[in-house]
Amino acid sequence: MAENRNQAQDLSEQEQIRREKLRALQEAGKDPFQIRKFEVTHHSAEIKEHFDELEGQEVSVAGRMMTRRIMGKASFCHVQDLQGEIQVYAARDAVGEEAYADFKKDDIGDIVGVRGTVFRTKTGEVSVHASSFILLSKSLQPLPEKFHGLTNVDLRYRQRYLDLIMNTESKDTFIKRSRIISAIRRFLDEKGFMEVETPMLVANAGGAAARPFETHFNALDEDFKLRISLELYLKRLIVGGLERVYEIGRVFRNEGLDTRHNPEFTLMELYQAYTDYHGMMDLTESMYRYVAQEVLGTTTIVYNGVEMDLGKPFARITMKEAVRMYSGVDFDQIHTLEEARAAAKEHGVEFEARHKKGDILNLFFEAFAEEHLIQPTFVMDHPVEISPLTKRKPEDPDYVERFEFFMNGWEMANAYSELNDPIDQRARFAAQEEQFAQGDEEANHTDEDFLNALEIGMPPTGGIGYGIDRMCMLLTDSAAIRDVLLFPTMKSLDGRNTEE
Repeated sequence: MAENRNQAQDLSEQEQIRREKLRALQEAGKDPFQIRKFEVTHHSAEIKEHFDELEGQEVSVAGRMMTRRIMGKASFCHVQDLQGEIQVYAARDAVGEEAYADFKKDDIGDIVGVRGTVFRTKTGEVSVHASSFILLSKSLQPLPEKFHGLTNVDLRYRQRYLDLIMNTESKDTFIKRSRIISAIRRFLDEKGFMEVETPMLVANAGGAAARPFETHFNALDEDFKLRISLELYLKRLIVGGLERVYEIGRVFRNEGLDTRHNPEFTLMELYQAYTDYHGMMDLTESMYRYVAQEVLGTTTIVYNGVEMDLGKPFARITMKEAVRMYSGVDFDQIHTLEEARAAAKEHGVEFEARHKKGDILNLFFEAFAEEHLIQPTFVMDHPVEISPLTKRKPEDPDYVERFEFFMNGWEMANAYSELNDPIDQRARFAAQEEQFAQGDEEANHTDEDFLNALEIGMPPTGGIGYGIDRMCMLLTDSAAIRDVLLFPTMKSLDGRNTEE
């Protein structure tokens, strides 16, 4: 009500009129906010798709009134529900004089319930001939102008409810996102994976190269962090004998905002005992094909006008091969840190004093190769310096059994043959601690309980993490990560940490 709003904020003329209508309804004993329920038997698309069976049958629909045409003793309106819009024909003689008079006072944006019979108008539009019409909720603010839709991008993100009402494509994106995640679950469940949940508040935020958010737990008087990864707890479950586990959940990284990054995002990680990173490649390839076919009905997807084919075998190249292919620098011929630094200077690749040869190889990859990896591609065999949780390659211990999956020039997944040697793992953690001491805020810290779990014994294991939001961006042709997050992180309008 108006009394609950900031008194310094003047109501528009339309808002005042709507509040006056509400008061009149309440005084007449017709307060819509006192209605508890309304039975819905059908939705709009269902009625249109099954018109032949439903013609002449009574249905009950509910939704938001988006258009209205008053024509004396009979009127038309369109009611929007989850599936779309359905036209309603309201005649005074059918709904009654009082109900029809009330209907004519309703506003665009009001939520209504309609009972009536299904028919087709002279113009061929499937409609509902109303026998009763009831106001279920009064909209006290006018909707944005329908013809132009809701085009203010900032407003679309801040007030997603308006975006979903006014922009059909936005609602379709989030319905499709839900279907994507459901398809992933079906795929993994059918392969014997078990879905689990692990802590979000952790003492040691490890498993990824990222800065965590920090908080304080008053009851224990201890500092905690929000997880940046799902990895270390899921591996504990592999140690415990749960051979195939996965989790889909939010993780939190204290980093910047751009078209592909949001500080909280959805990650899926899975771990499978008795396989390696080649097994993870096979699983990833089949899962992407399955999800695309289930959700889109095809394995060919188009993003920003570029076609990507999930039906063909995914390319598999090493990081050194990708760097040689796109920069001309052959790291097989670079044997020392000094040679790596010289190559970086020659090619304009910036590095820091703490960076080792493997770090510089990765910098070359990011600078020269990533943007070219448009079609589905597995980039394998990363340097050990940037892979603290991964098994070394037996024939080349400077590199590890790891891959990153790329599409559209984006990293879509990251996978390892998981390191299960507790002695090697302790040494890797020590190297990460040294990196942190030298200024790398994203370095991992030693996790003693995780090391204890490895000492109990973890079988050979393949593991992978998927960026679910980026997958949704590609499969829905969405330009930015905020387009696939219902409520993306936004800077507050008044300086407080609240959403407007």
